[in-house]
Amino acid sequence: MIFKVFFQQKFNEVPVREFTKTVYVEGETEADVRKKLAPRNYNIEFVTPISGAYLEYEQKSEFFKVESI
Repeated sequence: MIFKVFFQQKFNEVPVREFTKTVYVEGETEADVRKKLAPRNYNIEFVTPISGAYLEYEQKSEFFKVESI
């Protein structure tokens, strides 16, 4: 399953919407995705699974790239 992860690059800063970034990660569960991203020291705000029409919409974006971790 593909998950969309919203995060801040600096772990010790308060989340600010203007600095929120996203990454797409393949994983089994939300916990699996968080475990895979742990070494990157991201301040993860939200992890959501994407599928169906939502996934198709995201795939049309030029920024869509699934990270293989």
